[in-house]
Amino acid sequence: MIRATVWNEFFHEKKWEAAKEHYPDGMHRVIAAALGADPAISVTTATMDEPEQGLSRERLASTDVLLWWAHMRHHELADELADRVRSRVLEGMGLVALHSAHASKPFLRLLGTSGALRWREQGEREHLWVVDPGHEIARGVGPRITLEREEMYGEPFGIPEPDETVFLSWFEGGEVFRSGVCWKRGAGRIFYFRPGHETFPTYHHPQIQQVLVNATRWAAPKGPPLREQIAEAPVPVEPIGRSRRGSA
Repeated sequence: MIRATVWNEFFHEKKWEAAKEHYPDGMHRVIAAALGADPAISVTTATMDEPEQGLSRERLASTDVLLWWAHMRHHELADELADRVRSRVLEGMGLVALHSAHASKPFLRLLGTSGALRWREQGEREHLWVVDPGHEIARGVGPRITLEREEMYGEPFGIPEPDETVFLSWFEGGEVFRSGVCWKRGAGRIFYFRPGHETFPTYHHPQIQQVLVNATRWAAPKGPPLREQIAEAPVPVEPIGRSRRGSA
């Protein structure tokens, strides 16, 4: 069973009617419901206003994949907690960074770049083209996902060269964007997925939900935590280069 935690700063849905209309109980609840429909995934939620901003050591230790949505409150996340998430990813926990999480502290600390991009919020059509149809994250999605209204993110995108690119977006204004990209950091896997502006019903879209399920499966640890794989090296029975008689 994959243990997923959906973390959300949970701000817009309480403050703005346009967000509340689509996500009255928060985006994390909609995402969690989509993941929970997969019998292989056990899902919980966490928000920034919980104790330890929802990121206690115990919670992270029991999380295989952390899905992260944030936008307006990046600066409010405690540095200690951002480092805690980073350490868990290096140890083997998966991270699925959603939409504006490109500017979140854990994402930037793991990738070491600015995460800067161009943007325009006009509710325009977006085509997410599957450019790696054989990838696990694209399974069952089809050749493209069309969103009638979304926020535009455009290149250049301040990220390291991805290990894999799964989705490439085109917007009505002509811009393109690397909207679904993967990296490995330490023993952990990271997937950034661009769609998900808070005032549009993106996370209700069946194909988007399929991507989130696939990404959670892909990002899940494929072995024991890194700390369990690292142990003191045994002393060789014989030093390399020496004979049984002890001569070189």
